[in-house]
Amino acid sequence: MELAKPYIDVGIQTNQRDAMLDFWGRQVGLPYEELLKVGGGNHQHRHSLNGSVFKLNHLRDELPSQTMSGYNGLLIASDDIEEPVTLYDPDRNRVTLIPEGEFGVDHIGIELEVSSIAAFQHFYRRVLRIEEVAENCFKWGTTLLFLEENPGHQPCLEMRGVGFRYITVQVWDVDEEYRGFIDRGGSQGSPPRTLGTTARISFVRDPDGNWIEISQRASLTGDLP
Repeated sequence: MELAKPYIDVGIQTNQRDAMLDFWGRQVGLPYEELLKVGGGNHQHRHSLNGSVFKLNHLRDELPSQTMSGYNGLLIASDDIEEPVTLYDPDRNRVTLIPEGEFGVDHIGIELEVSSIAAFQHFYRRVLRIEEVAENCFKWGTTLLFLEENPGHQPCLEMRGVGFRYITVQVWDVDEEYRGFIDRGGSQGSPPRTLGTTARISFVRDPDGNWIEISQRASLTGDLP
């Protein structure tokens, strides 16, 4: 995919707005950017994340708590610490603050539990066409994806649920990238649609059903089709 920015965004869902905002803003130290009212009772609180965007989605309706995705940890590089520090937010999502360059992470890393390393290696190499930089580690833009195999892992079927739910990649032409993804054997999530004058987005899925948003954001690419 031809990226419009080299940083991958992270989306999380919660029913605990105030506690989660306090944790990610005060304890983790992510600068608050803006509130985006997505619709359907979803208020997206956007935070800066080393070039990426951390999207804290607070949903009005109760979320299922047992449908966990394969995205199970976030690594954040910081030049303010000397040793890794692991924290858990109020929903028990894991975030580890690491010295810049630790594990090769200069910006952020995303940890995934997967049912088959082989299936994800094929997916990343042939469908997403991203680089394998170390054993079970792939690089998308500046973001590292770390894979840990668990054959008993249950595929993620639902977008809605507590915890890390999706990642977002920003591209120049969402329709072209979506078609290319499907043509290379990827699984669709939802076809491209336009959100006012803000963005044109689609969703695709990895071998375990984890959601990936492909977004063409007007602030990066200019007027939308």
